[in-house]
Parts: sequence; C-alpha cells; structure tokens
Amino acid sequence: MNAIVENPIPERPERDVPHQRAAVAAPHSTHVFKLLLKREFWEHKGGFLWAPMVAGAIFLLLSLMGIGVGEMAAKNIPEHATVNVDGGSFKVAGLNLGQITDKMSPDELRELGSGLDIALVMASSWPFIVLAFVVFFYCLGSLYDDRKDRSVLFWKSLPLSDTSTVLSKVASATLVAPTLALIAAIATLFGFMLIISAITMLHGGNPATLLWGPASPLKIIALLALSLPVYAAWALPTVGWLLLCSSWARSKPFLWAIMIPLFAGIFVSWFDLMQAFNLESSWFWKHVVGRLLLSTVPGSDLLYRGENLQLGDDGLEHINQLLSLRTAYGAFALPEMWAGIVAGAAMVFGAIRLRRWRDEG
Repeated sequence: MNAIVENPIPERPERDVPHQRAAVAAPHSTHVFKLLLKREFWEHKGGFLWAPMVAGAIFLLLSLMGIGVGEMAAKNIPEHATVNVDGGSFKVAGLNLGQITDKMSPDELRELGSGLDIALVMASSWPFIVLAFVVFFYCLGSLYDDRKDRSVLFWKSLPLSDTSTVLSKVASATLVAPTLALIAAIATLFGFMLIISAITMLHGGNPATLLWGPASPLKIIALLALSLPVYAAWALPTVGWLLLCSSWARSKPFLWAIMIPLFAGIFVSWFDLMQAFNLESSWFWKHVVGRLLLSTVPGSDLLYRGENLQLGDDGLEHINQLLSLRTAYGAFALPEMWAGIVAGAAMVFGAIRLRRWRDEG
C-alpha cells in the first residue's frame, strides 16, 4: 500500500515587495512644537480666545447702552435749544450731523479724524487689557498645574523635551495669546465703527465722509498687528519670572511671584540700598519690581520712555506720533528692553532646568 504523504501548503517564496511599509520616521521638531502649541491653545481656549472676545462684546454692549441713554436724554431737550459752533448754530433736538460736516474745514476734519482714532484705540484696547491678566495667570499656572495634577509624569513619558515644552508655553504667552487678542480687538473696532455709523445715519450724517474718511481704522489695525513683536519682547521678563515661579513653587505660586519682588522692593527702600549706586529706591521699583510683574500690560513700555519719546506740543501731532510704528519700535532703543530680554531668557532657562526634576505633586 502506497503511503499517503500529506503535502504541506507550499510556502510563499520571499520576494521583494516594492510597496513594503517603510520605517516610520521620527516627527520633525517643528511638527512637535506645532502640536505643543495646539495643546496649549485647546487647554486654555477660554482665556486665549473667549476672554478677549467677551471683553470686546462687553464694550460694544456698554456703548449701545450709553448711546441709548443719550438718545433718551436728547428727547427731553427743548425744541428751541441750540448749540453754537464755528460758522453758525444748530438745534440740538433733531440734530442733523450733515449740516455740521458741510461747514467743517479740512483742518477740523483732520482733528475729527484724530479724535476718532483715539476712540478706536480705546475700543480696541479692551481685549488687550484682558490679555494682560490672561498671560499673567497662564504663565503662573502653566508648569505648576502639571505638577499639581501629576500630568507632568504623562508628558515626560512622551518623547518631548523640557526645552520644547517650556518654549511652547513662552510662545503661547507672547505670540499666540496676543494674536488672538488682536483678532478680538479688530472685531471690536469694526463693531464700534458700525454702531457709530448707524447713529450717524440716524441723525442725517454720511458715515463715509464723517467717520470712515477722517478716521484711520486700517492704520490702527496695522499698527496693532506690527506692534506684536514689541509686546512679545517687552513681556519676556514677566513671562520668564512667572514660569520660573510656576516651576519652582511647591504651593501657592501666586504668593511667591508677588511677594518676592514686593518684599525685595521694601527691603531695598528700607535700607536705601540703591544709594550705593547713586540711584533712588524708585529706580528699583520701576526697573525691577515693575518689569517682573507688569511687563505683560500692553503699552507699559511707554512709561519707560521719558524724554526719549519726544512728542510734539501740538495735540494733533502728539496723537499722530503716538499712533506710529516709529514710536512703537522705539522701545528697542531702550536699554530696559534688552536687559529685560536677557533676564527673561535666563529665567526661562531656569524654568526649563527646574522642570527636569520638580515633578512632585
């Protein structure tokens, strides 16, 4: 009897497959940094995006309420009441803004435009005021909160360096948050222009000649956008100090961040230590305490200009010089700017080093 031989299934011969899966390459460092920025945005979306938007919306709501109160008060003005301006007098009741505009000279229109520009800057400043608080408390809790909930252990288990993690927080505070505040400021600015345009048309005026022509909304937007690098550089000392406290403090980083500079200022003032350098104690409060705690406030660099600002005596020229890129970027001519950048970079480096071993809850 012939033996039955079970033939095994022939093995598939090995051959080169041109579309074999290639080895997965490590992600590029820029891609990792972008993901870290996205993480910071999604974790702090309320402060970065919605807080400036809400601040702008509150300003617009208050403006509408104020205009509504003014319109109601205007209805109670007697019919014979008039207001005198150059070139004639006009009735307050049923005021026709078109009549006033027709009698305004080119110089008066330019002054009107400067006044409108100031109003637009004030309108757009609301999101930036909120930005100062958002950046302050974001930096103060960014590294401390990771240790408090022990999520730092998870992030350290990933192929993420302490340097890239801390620098992503610096970039979020100095670039991402101000950019989102700028978007909210632009929306607030145009919303305010639309409101006053509607009121102008309600009183017989032409918004194109009375508002949009004399004012310079696009110039203000460009100034705000191009001033973001100035803000990022000027805010670096406060950002570095708060990150350093956030990575070092075992508890209550807010008290450590506030009390150390304040007690240092009190100590220096009490014993007149700045006299050894022929300086007043106010110098320490302004250039050390102020720079550590208040540099995230937009426009705070103007307080350090002094005589270097060189503004004109004329009111119109004064406003135009303030609303210029030359004035904004003049901050880079200050020694306080570069000293702050060096000090801020040193404190950021200290925060990176501390994060490598401060992982307790």
